[in-house]
Amino acid sequence: MASIREAQKQMTSRLLLEKALELFEAKGYAATTVDDIAAGVGTTRATFYAHFPSKARLMQSLVARSNEMLTAADVPPLQSVVESGDRGQIRAWLERKFAQWAEIRPYVTAAHQAAASEPEIQAALDEWFDGAIDEMQAGLDRAGRFEPSSRRVRCSLAFGDLEFFSRRWMRLGWTVDRDISLELMVDTWCFLLAD
Repeated sequence: MASIREAQKQMTSRLLLEKALELFEAKGYAATTVDDIAAGVGTTRATFYAHFPSKARLMQSLVARSNEMLTAADVPPLQSVVESGDRGQIRAWLERKFAQWAEIRPYVTAAHQAAASEPEIQAALDEWFDGAIDEMQAGLDRAGRFEPSSRRVRCSLAFGDLEFFSRRWMRLGWTVDRDISLELMVDTWCFLLAD
């Protein structure tokens, strides 16, 4: 019986997450209430709180899910790509990120909306950004490229460029040529991270 209860609990959590994401995309994070989410899956506020102590905690779960979606496709992982300094690997990694933007758009949009009023969401986004920079810096450290004091700055500039461009795309779509954008991003990353 415990396994059936656990499966039901996991299913309810998944349904709450999916409905919340749908509502955040349709109404915005701030306008969506716990009651909206619960009613959307045919349950109650009490059930919502049995799974998530707050709307912000639910959003943290969505941020974690989007990070898992992004990193699951990273073969080889970002650290290895940066360590290699190989233009082909850098291009392939960036191409995968460009391709993932449509899938993660609702997660990222909701997370940035939530960060405006929820300090713990902003902290989760900062942690995600810093984690990516840490991975990149570890790649440069292992490769021994560039002065150690410049490595984190180089990684911050490269990843910041990608992050800014992705958020702009998520708001406006392709306002510039995608293929040219990719090639210029590769050029920038190679300048900052490769020999």
